[in-house]
Amino acid sequence: MRFIVIGITDNPNPWFPPEVLELIKQGKVFSGGKRHHEIVAPLLPTDSEWIEITVPLDAVFEHYQLSIVNCQLIIVFASGDPLFFGFANTIKRKMPEAEILLYPSFNSLQLLAHRLVMPYHDMRIVSLTGRPWPEFDRALIERSAKIGVLTDREHTPATIAQRMLEYGYNQYTMHVGEHLGNPTLEKVTTLTLEEASLRDFIHPNCLILHKRDGSFCVNFGIPDSEFALLDGREKMITKMPIRLLTLQALDLPRRRVFWDIGFCTGSVSIEARLQFPHLQIEAFEIRPECEAIINENARKFGAPGINVHMGDFLSTPLPIGDGSGVRLPDAVFIGGHGGHLKEIMAKVLTVLAPDGIIVMNSVKAPKVLTDSHQLWDEACQELGLTQDTPTKIILNDNHPIEILRCKR
Repeated sequence: MRFIVIGITDNPNPWFPPEVLELIKQGKVFSGGKRHHEIVAPLLPTDSEWIEITVPLDAVFEHYQLSIVNCQLIIVFASGDPLFFGFANTIKRKMPEAEILLYPSFNSLQLLAHRLVMPYHDMRIVSLTGRPWPEFDRALIERSAKIGVLTDREHTPATIAQRMLEYGYNQYTMHVGEHLGNPTLEKVTTLTLEEASLRDFIHPNCLILHKRDGSFCVNFGIPDSEFALLDGREKMITKMPIRLLTLQALDLPRRRVFWDIGFCTGSVSIEARLQFPHLQIEAFEIRPECEAIINENARKFGAPGINVHMGDFLSTPLPIGDGSGVRLPDAVFIGGHGGHLKEIMAKVLTVLAPDGIIVMNSVKAPKVLTDSHQLWDEACQELGLTQDTPTKIILNDNHPIEILRCKR
């Protein structure tokens, strides 16, 4: 099967080189979105077939397979550069053996940069078109100076601006391009995030975020005093030095999915999010009042994208296997267990990635009736887990703490 994929802009009167016009003239089967058909319909042969690209895409490719019986070539119209988050990538994934010939146009972010006379070789690209927030959040946390964003009807410039303001990323100017390439409808606007959050924009659009002068960085270790606490209780937070040692024990630079069980104030999840923004973080807590606390702390420290799950972990449905692309955890921290450590570890093992690790901190306090280290040892033995040598630390005048780690 052969595909010719032709990139177009939003111009209702597109220009094509003579060789492309000849291909269109000789074509029999064409495909593209509804908007693409409206643009190129006057150029198509009267007896041609049009296959509209809509979801589910499996049905579209089944239609391609049927059409190929009578025609060995399908001409597809796509937006901008078909390899830039475009339909050519979908063809390569669905039909890896297909032959593809490309005639690209400028993509929308290139057009916007051209209108702004803004060099874009150093621009970080994020697509929110049919995609969730994680890569955009990561770009913010990593303080990218220039971010190009592809939008959709859910992730609009206004909702993007609102999210940035909610988490304190107000150091950016937003440039929005609407109907780029259309000589009548094209519009480019430069706004503050506050202005953008209150505006309605015409779809399709894209935007470029440009950080204003002035450097800022993430502290390596957030002071404990800056966190909102549970009932103001200072002991209900993993202290900063212990927190950083815990993150080291979790080996987070190499991990992909981190679970924080018993997050309380959210200090471990937030520190992990800021230091390792590539992670997918799932945070669990049984105390309902902690949901407001972790959300307050996440907004204060600029840590979007922590997925919060409230309720008893032992009866909470685990966030995997729902078809949403959620991956198995490969790093788990148990910050609280309520005396059910063995049961929690057993449930974790039902979903833990093959190379996953579990970490817990044990406090050696003389008045504590249940020795958590003993519970840990018993659980590891019963569940067939291999323990690493504990890390022991005494912080100021506090009781000794052991950082425990195990794996399959």
